Amino acid sequence: MIVSQVVDAPSLIRPKRKVTGISATLLPFTPQDEPDWESFRTHVTRTADAGLAPAVNMDTGYINLLDDDTRLEVLDQTKDALDGRDFVAGAFVGDSLGDQLNLDEYRRQIDMVQDHGGTPVVFQSYGLTHQGPEDILAAYSAIGRDCPEFIAFELGTMFAPFGQIYDIETYAGLLDIPQCTGSKHSSLDRSLEWQRLALRDERRPDFKVYTGNDLGIDMIVYGSDYLLGLSTFAPEHFALRDAMWESGDPNFYALNDLLQYLGFFAFREPVPAYKHSAAQFLKIRDRIEHDSAHPGNPRRTESDIPVLRDIAERLQEQWPV
Repeated sequence: MIVSQVVDAPSLIRPKRKVTGISATLLPFTPQDEPDWESFRTHVTRTADAGLAPAVNMDTGYINLLDDDTRLEVLDQTKDALDGRDFVAGAFVGDSLGDQLNLDEYRRQIDMVQDHGGTPVVFQSYGLTHQGPEDILAAYSAIGRDCPEFIAFELGTMFAPFGQIYDIETYAGLLDIPQCTGSKHSSLDRSLEWQRLALRDERRPDFKVYTGNDLGIDMIVYGSDYLLGLSTFAPEHFALRDAMWESGDPNFYALNDLLQYLGFFAFREPVPAYKHSAAQFLKIRDRIEHDSAHPGNPRRTESDIPVLRDIAERLQEQWPV
């Protein structure tokens, strides 16, 4: 039995470590409520050029609001734009409370990602999480039999009602599934993530703990890698920050602080509106054509724009990229 305990966080700090950065990529929209495919392709390419792996069909890309044809078009556009470069993509099964696990639909969604050359990120669902721990792990093992590599995903209920943060024994079971090469952790709780890092270091050092804590992006100093929505605002600056950490550049802290300020502002309540904040920020930086969001997503007000513009200007003045 694995007992959860307080972890000595400073002992986990890994200076001059190469960070694996995955950026959950925004799907831009037009004022006519249609995906802006040209801006999307440019943004995906820019993300990969910066050295981050794009993650498409994630929450930042409105995965739960897209129909199957649009998810497929996202994969088509990504594959064509990246021309063989690595990316990951969400495998999402939409269901309802009380539904049984739908492994066939998981396999179909995973096949869509793999057929386009991507690595699947397995979203949780009611059918997956509303089982006992043994059945949850059996489901991931079954997924692994049809998928040579996938990333798991723990999602707190503040993000989605079907999410679950697993107990530490269930998490340990994920480490025992060879096809599961990492897991995105979105509890916004540093102590829980530190526990996962300590367990990973002890049992499977090659396993990636991808922080999803947009309010604690310095988790990379403790050994986490990342799969963040915040990085879609400024992928080049995230890549620069990562390089600073790897080289031991003390400017890491100032850049990380400004990016975290952006995160606190953008990810305030209602949290899903951060996607509109991302569109506003990228439009300010002339990275996309419009600052529209998916029609089903909450909006920010125009009064946010001066704050976002100030952050964008400070980033570019201090760390031009």
